[in-house]
Parts: sequence; C-alpha cells; structure tokens
Amino acid sequence: MFNHIMIGTNDIEKSKAFYEKVLKVIGVEGAMDNTLDSGIKRVFFMHGGNVLALSQPIDGEPATCANGTTIGFKCDSPEQVKELHDAAIAAGGTSIEDPPGLRESAMGAMHLCYFRDLDGHKICGLHRAG
Repeated sequence: MFNHIMIGTNDIEKSKAFYEKVLKVIGVEGAMDNTLDSGIKRVFFMHGGNVLALSQPIDGEPATCANGTTIGFKCDSPEQVKELHDAAIAAGGTSIEDPPGLRESAMGAMHLCYFRDLDGHKICGLHRAG
C-alpha cells in the first residue's frame, strides 16, 4: 500500500547519522543522499522494498513532528526490539512510554518499544509474538 514515508528534519546530517545507527539494527546498510536543484537535501534509506526518507522542509519553514503520528519498524525478534530501542537512545533519541517489552492488545501479543528521534518523531519497534 505504501511507497515511502518522508519525515522532516532541521539537521539533515545529524538525522542521517541517527538513523544510520538505529536502522542498522534491522539490516539497513547505508543511505542515499540527494540534493534537489533548489538546494533542499534529502536522505533515503531503502530496505526490503520500503523507503524511509529524511528531508529538509521544501517550504523553508522549520520541520515539526505530527502529533498522533507513529512510524513503526518491523523487527525479527523481541531481542531486536530492545536492540533497536537501545541503539536509538545511544544515538541521542529519547525513550518514551513503557520500557521495551511484551504488550497484549486486541491485535494479539507484541513486543514493542517507543522512542523519539532527534526531531521529535515518534518511532516504534515491533515484533509480533507467536
């Protein structure tokens, strides 16, 4: 259904370095830098047919995060959920909500972690149990 997710950043280089460390946990290796003719810089992370893009805002206004928005990354194990969280915190992110771990919901049992990136975007690591 989705082609990509693009999020804004106020410091493209810091954001790129953050996501290189965090996404390496789930197997993402490297990023592709792109500069538009206007000078706007973007970074693309590609993995398994999915794309996460970081971008300086095209309108020249500061980047802000959306209230109520969460970007979720699929993890291969409960241990990888914790590793993703720990990598994010070590790279300067902020842990939010409950500590990484098992949660029961209407959608079944899941191992989850939540953190905010350097620009305040809410990120989730998720592994569906059993």
